[in-house]
Amino acid sequence: MDFPLDDQPESPRDLDDAQKALADVQALLRKQRVIESVVHNQQPHVNPERHKLVEELVHRQHVNELSQKLHQLHPADVAYVLESLPIEDRLVVWGLVRSERDGEILLELSDSVRETLIRSMDSEELYAATESLDADEIADLAPDLPRDVVEKLASSLSLEEREQLRAAMSYPEDSVGARMDFDMVTIRDDVTLEVVLRYLRRFDELPEQTDQVFVVDRVDHFKGSLPLDRLLVNEPETLVSEVMSREVLMLSALDDASEAAQAFERYDLVSAPVLDPSGKLIGRLTVNEVVDVIREESESDILTSAGLREEEDLFASVWESAKNRWLWLGVNLFTAFFASRVIDAFEGTIAKVVALATLMPIVAGIAGNSGNQTMTLMIRSLALGQVTAANLRLLMKKEFAIAGLNGLMWGGLAGSAAFALYFGTPNALTLGVLMMLAMMLNLLVAALIGVAVPLTLAKIGRDPAMGSSVLLTFTTDSMGFFIFLGLASLFF
Repeated sequence: MDFPLDDQPESPRDLDDAQKALADVQALLRKQRVIESVVHNQQPHVNPERHKLVEELVHRQHVNELSQKLHQLHPADVAYVLESLPIEDRLVVWGLVRSERDGEILLELSDSVRETLIRSMDSEELYAATESLDADEIADLAPDLPRDVVEKLASSLSLEEREQLRAAMSYPEDSVGARMDFDMVTIRDDVTLEVVLRYLRRFDELPEQTDQVFVVDRVDHFKGSLPLDRLLVNEPETLVSEVMSREVLMLSALDDASEAAQAFERYDLVSAPVLDPSGKLIGRLTVNEVVDVIREESESDILTSAGLREEEDLFASVWESAKNRWLWLGVNLFTAFFASRVIDAFEGTIAKVVALATLMPIVAGIAGNSGNQTMTLMIRSLALGQVTAANLRLLMKKEFAIAGLNGLMWGGLAGSAAFALYFGTPNALTLGVLMMLAMMLNLLVAALIGVAVPLTLAKIGRDPAMGSSVLLTFTTDSMGFFIFLGLASLFF
């Protein structure tokens, strides 16, 4: 069977599709630049009109080839390609994406890249790109769109869709309400399964991630759900009320999206109903949104722990990228000077025993690694809601015990190594004991910081991962030097 070029059936996709697509697009862009450069340099003075025509034909051929390649890609793969290209190439590729696909691709892009593309479009282009999106999808893009475009989109929606858009935009960004989908199937409990099946067959296709249909009363108050497997395996004459599930995880629109994501993972959910305070069904949360929440939180934790203020476009300008990294670099510079002052305070001790200068970075480095392990576990446990007032004391005792055991074990090993390195010198044994004690004490400090920093940040309503690595490094370095050199002053 033959298909028109624009309507080719989708082929199966694999995990490497995005990387293959990026490589293909980069190759086409390189090929276009090389060939057009060669054509441009071929004696244009001989026949200027013919030369110009050849240039236009060559350019059009490559544009068509690249445009067709982009049209065959999944929107998420196009988004991946755009995020991986320098801004000049990105704008070229974006200009070749067919306008009817712009909206769904914008939804897949990271915030920073989406902003650059939206800035390159005028109001008419933005309206054309987003007018076919659902209300919940428009709400996702609304913070980045010009106000006049949002108002024009809202006016083009039906009354029900306009209310859905208003509701979605009214919820906090990290809430379930901001993530919920309004496209769902509802039924009544006083009908038979045969009636439900006939009703479902009227749809051209069911909403994505439909694993259950929701049961409501006459005024849309939620009563339960009918999983599709129960619909299929029970007799058609059975009433919905007899087989529907009443033990359903119900979410509030104001629930935290990350907590809802944990519930999805815990109970292996595909979808869950979202209710308003009166118990009325207003939407549903689906697993595809939950995956986005988990991915975004993971990326945010990585960025904040490294001291980045916000997500950064890989190909943003040097100035913008530099500003994004200034805050914690400034903090780090201050802490480094503080650590240097600690060393300077013990200058006399170091002058007496030069070996101290070679050994003290080991004390700081091992403690930093140990503290990072503790801090990572704490951040993860806080994110999962596993740390409570009831178990916090036990958790701290455990981490101090681990730090003490590791300090005894690895401090003893480091002390033995220090003794062996300086064997034969008058201070060899003292250096070994000093190394062991300093490492043990600094590991205990690292455990304290690894627990206290995430807990403190969470208590004041900040991200527990925010700048955690910078604060940990500052403490383990400064305290490591202070403990090691302070003990050395006493011993020597």
